[in-house]
Amino acid sequence: MTDDSGLGNLDGDAGTRTQGSGHAAGEESRRPTPRTDGYADLRAYAALGDGRTVALVADDGRIDWFPVPDLDTPPVFAALLDAENGGFAELVPTVPYHLSRQYVVGTNVLVTTYDTEDGRVRVTLSMNTGVAGRLPWSELACRVEGLSGAVPMAWQVAPGTVLGMASPWVEQTHLGPVIHDDGVTLAVRTLGEMDTEAGQQSCRGEFATAEGSRHLVVLAGTLGEPVFLPDPEDVDRGIDRSIDNWRAWSREFHYDGPWGKAVQRSALALKLLLHEPTGAIAAAGTTSLPESRAGGKNWDYRYAWVRDAAYTLDAWLGFGLREEVHAAISWTLRTLREHGMQIFFALDGSLPPEPRASDVPGWRGIGPVLTGNRAHDQLQLGVYGDILAVVRGYVDAGNLLDAETGRLLASVADEAADAWHRRDAGMWELPDEHHYTSSKLGCWQALKCAAHLAELGQIPGDAGRWNAEADRISAWVDQHCWSEERGAYLMYPGGDALDASILLHARSGFDTGERMSRTIDALRAELGSGPLLYRYTGMPDEEGAFVACAFWGVAALALVDRAEEAGEWMEELLALANDVGVWPEMIDPATGDFLGNLPQALSHLALIQAALTLADRS
Repeated sequence: MTDDSGLGNLDGDAGTRTQGSGHAAGEESRRPTPRTDGYADLRAYAALGDGRTVALVADDGRIDWFPVPDLDTPPVFAALLDAENGGFAELVPTVPYHLSRQYVVGTNVLVTTYDTEDGRVRVTLSMNTGVAGRLPWSELACRVEGLSGAVPMAWQVAPGTVLGMASPWVEQTHLGPVIHDDGVTLAVRTLGEMDTEAGQQSCRGEFATAEGSRHLVVLAGTLGEPVFLPDPEDVDRGIDRSIDNWRAWSREFHYDGPWGKAVQRSALALKLLLHEPTGAIAAAGTTSLPESRAGGKNWDYRYAWVRDAAYTLDAWLGFGLREEVHAAISWTLRTLREHGMQIFFALDGSLPPEPRASDVPGWRGIGPVLTGNRAHDQLQLGVYGDILAVVRGYVDAGNLLDAETGRLLASVADEAADAWHRRDAGMWELPDEHHYTSSKLGCWQALKCAAHLAELGQIPGDAGRWNAEADRISAWVDQHCWSEERGAYLMYPGGDALDASILLHARSGFDTGERMSRTIDALRAELGSGPLLYRYTGMPDEEGAFVACAFWGVAALALVDRAEEAGEWMEELLALANDVGVWPEMIDPATGDFLGNLPQALSHLALIQAALTLADRS
């Protein structure tokens, strides 16, 4: 839809969709989502980012999550996890209002329009980029434009205790307030006439808009270094420059299939999770958002999983993107060479720390709040397939491997040829080790890809040996993992549980025939709730439905020649997005409530892969 802002098209992302469009024209003006005990619904959040960090802003104008300057920095603004002391920043009308919000098309710049009884105002939120790319500091800009009448506005910057570890203090300088908090320094800059007040631990201001008025509130932050005090006029221009930069990136994005806006919005969400200093891809933008209202299933996803990196690269290769693909694959391989096969790494390429709990309540009091993830020392055999599959895609796209990488990948294939006999924790990082079907197929995929690369002369090694071992894995799965009684592949031999991760192996090429088709039906019958799927047997009693699993099901259904059904399933799923197209890890099928960390890379990736698969099959 177009507007009169000079911003260009705005992107509406929720509600009813039609094939080929991917999004509605935008929501009707509405009240903000009420908070419960100080916490917003997870469905209320939009995401902003600059290539280093992610900020979450609720639909009531409050920024409840904003680590400065990096995503894995202990967060100065964390009211998302501690409503009372976590810290927040906000800018909203001081009188009752209705709102509508959208991203500017092709960008991660958010525009919210507020309608009050006496006037109308537009707020543009941007994590700014620089003239030559990413800024060396964090710069969150809030532009306020009066559209009609008069609207009283107020802003507040109230940093928190850094998850119970520090006490912020405000220094009043001749250029405005400067906030200090556990090594983070934040300058607050403003533009336009307003009344401001700085306390000991927060600062605030008030102003009124008029038709044609323009105000700005800026947060510029660094960690352990001097803080740059940007000129507000430069920051204001930086918002427009950031829009242009995002659009330049989106113009390189090649996809003309159905659900185009939903696909592009998910690609933009993934771009927020790319840690530009290294090329690592974060699994999500947050930590410790609960997968279950009962608590206990809270994890830190601000790390780079090899699995997620592989799936992201696969999607970006499909879009014709170059820089991100090369940066991410180089980081992945370089990190594996340094540390060996691991499940995930810190965003700087180091090994993740031991998990540590913080003494804060968690979202809506559902703890624990963690830094780190217990899965760091698990054996997960599927990672072999993830690595070699993405490298195969990279080579098949016309790229060449260096000799050192070739030797590394040959050794990975040799490991997979032996390791598939072992029990592991499976894709779902479970404490009980079994011979998980999907883990065996990850090794199968690794060996098939390694043989392909060897036949192309890209890696050294015996393609015949790898193909023969892959055939042994295939025969083992056929013999031990299929249950005619269940009409499905089992989670592991000897049990009767089902596991939705098997759906990935329609896409890997292991099975696109009758058995996979029957498995999809069995999974939907046992693990389905509406269009959603739970991860595996027993999970409906423990957690929300896993968003990615349902999109994997869509792709698998298309691959077994049931594309019409797959398209109908896709339409049902897309209707569950929030108003700005941000997807979490899980959704409660009974209420539509979001659960788990967000934005969740795997959810956005699965959406993209489902759309790409359907586009190929249509």
